[in-house]
Amino acid sequence: MKHGKNPTRAQKKRIKEMGLNFKNWLVIKDTPDLFQIVNRVSGNIRTKNKRLEVGR
Repeated sequence: MKHGKNPTRAQKKRIKEMGLNFKNWLVIKDTPDLFQIVNRVSGNIRTKNKRLEVGR
């Protein structure tokens, strides 16, 4: 399992926009292209591609 870090305020907002509770998720990777989070309990990893959001 990858170890994550606590999310910042902006990352909490992004997690909430994904329909998730930010208290249950840790941030693995936050680059200009990729946002990756891991669940604190189950270890499930979610990935969101930020490049697709720019076109909206």
